[in-house]
Amino acid sequence: MTEISLTPKSGCGCGGHDESLPELDARAIPHAVRHAAIHGVVDGLQPGAAFVLVAPHDPVPLLRQISDRHGDSIAVSYVQEGPDAWKLKLARV
Repeated sequence: MTEISLTPKSGCGCGGHDESLPELDARAIPHAVRHAAIHGVVDGLQPGAAFVLVAPHDPVPLLRQISDRHGDSIAVSYVQEGPDAWKLKLARV
């Protein structure tokens, strides 16, 4: 079984005082369950919470699914665009 976790880039990761965002590396999630796992993390975001998604490619289809599911309540911004990984900040507004 693959363990899926949000790992903080630094600090304790409790979210109470750590200004860095946790990263979810989708490359480590089996392809068959990747979108479902990411949707689970997005669904669980509290207002004001955010994380960085690390993807092996530009996740345009996934972003469309998130938009269809959450509308404007999830803001997405690119942190890094390739070539080895795409990093996107997803935040509940």
